[in-house]
Amino acid sequence: MSLKALAARIFAAIVDWKTNKWRNRPVASQEKVFKSLLRKGRNTQFGKDHHFDEIHTHSDFARRIPVRDYEDLKPYVEKILQGQENVLWPGKPLYFAKTSGTTSGAKYIPITEEMIKEQVKASRNAILNYIHKSGNASFVDGKMIFLQGSPVLSEKNGIKVGRLSGISAHYVPGYLQRNRLPSWETNCIEDWETKVEKIVEETLKENMTVIAGIPSWVQMYFERLKERSGKAIGALFPNFQLFIYGGVNFEPYRNRFENLMGRKIDSIELFPASEGFFAYQDQLNKRGLLLLLDAGIFYEFIKADEFFEQNPRRHTIGEVELGVNYAMILSTNAGLWGYNLGDTVQFISLNPYRVVVSGRIKHFISAFGEHVIAKEVEYAMEAALSSSKAEVTEFTVAPQISPKEGELPYHEWLVEFQKEPEDLAGFIKILDAEMQEQNSYYFDLIEGKVLQPLKITKIQTGGFQNYMKSIGKLGGQNKIQRLSNDRKLAEGLIAFRK
Repeated sequence: MSLKALAARIFAAIVDWKTNKWRNRPVASQEKVFKSLLRKGRNTQFGKDHHFDEIHTHSDFARRIPVRDYEDLKPYVEKILQGQENVLWPGKPLYFAKTSGTTSGAKYIPITEEMIKEQVKASRNAILNYIHKSGNASFVDGKMIFLQGSPVLSEKNGIKVGRLSGISAHYVPGYLQRNRLPSWETNCIEDWETKVEKIVEETLKENMTVIAGIPSWVQMYFERLKERSGKAIGALFPNFQLFIYGGVNFEPYRNRFENLMGRKIDSIELFPASEGFFAYQDQLNKRGLLLLLDAGIFYEFIKADEFFEQNPRRHTIGEVELGVNYAMILSTNAGLWGYNLGDTVQFISLNPYRVVVSGRIKHFISAFGEHVIAKEVEYAMEAALSSSKAEVTEFTVAPQISPKEGELPYHEWLVEFQKEPEDLAGFIKILDAEMQEQNSYYFDLIEGKVLQPLKITKIQTGGFQNYMKSIGKLGGQNKIQRLSNDRKLAEGLIAFRK
């Protein structure tokens, strides 16, 4: 074992000991974060506007601070963009993470010094947790690649602006710089296809041990590697040991990944966003992400089926229940207060608190009252894939409310198969049965002949990538929406049907 690997194992044990301290005191840890945030935010414009000096309990906080999404918070962000200080958090943020919005155009999410430190620490601790639990640290001696956006940053009134992954590239620890790929010059390439080709060239003959990124884009990189080398990724990189991912559920992609790799490989799931780093997988080969309760973020949870009601109850960590779909509300050390992240989670453990990401509060199908969420369609796809030899590159689901005359409405699954099922009708039957098993509303609609069973529309090879390219969202942190309550995405993909 190298000195570097030995040092990593020792450091991992120390970090695990520190993690246990807050993991074993979850409610107290959140209360400490809550009080710290209020204290630091008291003299900001936002704190004065909302009378932070009169907030002492969570009930006070919920009365004073309404739940906001970005559009509601935008007037404060605009003041920071104009150069004002002490608006949402003391001083000015170090960065704005620029993301694409829906109704608001570009979104500028503030990132403070405190927040970026927590982001870096959480990323580090996720890997150290894996080292501690697995006992494997040899990969630290090999090359590591993080598929990410360009680290080139612009500037607005002294605040640097870029994508979160590009900002994070400036915080790779010094002891990993020699192990890191691609080169800085390649990382700065904006065009995704050009960038992937250059990454392939730089990594083809390297000793790659860790690869990280959004699964759909890592899959594109693997396919290019296999085309160029004629080898499975596991043979090309015999010491490749760990895949780190976030942003989407990996399970629907797993069969295709293992086929490309030629063998199984360990993986770690992360739950980061521009607004904060929330959780990481802390158990080997088990679903569930450990919610980080001491990382400068105070969490509130609103039951998803109550979210659009007037003044829904906001639950703290000690009040949540297993298996309930919650919208996650944040108050952070970057000055987001009562902020609706948009993601929904379900708790699968309360000791410690572990979650699975179940979807988006605005991304669901309920055209007929079925309340279908992303977790359900992903689990259904996973079940169908595990019962066949099929492989899926990408998929999305939308309602078809105006089918051909005489037909009942249905859910349309637009699927790009890498390898089609031998029995497509049987595959569809498993999908639909799994959806009915998971979602009682969907079951009732099928049984009551309101809906007919789902249908699959096959998308041509490369169709999803070509669609994303056509709308200017190829690569980087861009992701395909897993499901939607309208047909905008579906109609765009129809042009690429097989």
